[in-house]
Amino acid sequence: MHAHHRFPPEGFLGRGRVRGRAADAPPPVDRAEVAGWFAGRLPDEWFTGPVELALDRDEITVVGVVAEPDAGEGDPVAARAGRISRFREQTREQRMAIADAAQERYGRSVAWGARCGDTRELFTTLSVPVMTRLRQPERQVLDTLVDAGVARSRSDALAWAVRLVGQHTEDWLTELRRAMESVEQVRGRGPQVT
Repeated sequence: MHAHHRFPPEGFLGRGRVRGRAADAPPPVDRAEVAGWFAGRLPDEWFTGPVELALDRDEITVVGVVAEPDAGEGDPVAARAGRISRFREQTREQRMAIADAAQERYGRSVAWGARCGDTRELFTTLSVPVMTRLRQPERQVLDTLVDAGVARSRSDALAWAVRLVGQHTEDWLTELRRAMESVEQVRGRGPQVT
């Protein structure tokens, strides 16, 4: 008598998947540990306060506030842009060294940015391809965005849709990210299986 097994079996996460992550994805990192590491590595004179960090599986984005210049009779928007540009040029070599050390430590690329007043600029960020499977109704939504000139390609249309969802659900996504961080902290305190 043969036993009938359900395929895929209950709890099977798929080939190469571990707890919702790809098998080759870097391990989760503790946000407080990353923030502390950057606080210790960044020169005190670069920013007027703690940096803003954004973390995902691929990248750590570090954005700091630079001192606002006295524009005098000049255009304050142009003065802020100039201050950010100067910061970018003068700190490039040191930022690259810090990014290399962070990448070795955390297994993620580092992107940089600066904010001056209400002007915010990102210098180097990753554009990571994401494989997805869409059925015809979803593809038609993307194609409509392309045909209407909202996006240049399906890829741009999908990125636009993701940004739109992110804008309208930011509070919920923030709460979800905090909950996931708590799960990772609890998991990290659990028994170590060798």
